[in-house]
Amino acid sequence: MDMTTISQHAHALYRAHGDRAEAEAQHQFREAEARGDSAEAEDWKAIRKTIRMLRGPNES
Repeated sequence: MDMTTISQHAHALYRAHGDRAEAEAQHQFREAEARGDSAEAEDWKAIRKTIRMLRGPNES
């Protein structure tokens, strides 16, 4: 999946799930990994990373 598509997926997931989007991406990553689909797992890992950047740093 190219970076544009990853960004589009991340934005859509963040709009749909808000702060839970990162957890949803992690869940999808684990599901793909469990199925042995390493390409899809890497896509979900990149989507999660993009969502984390969208959210910004955690406040303390």
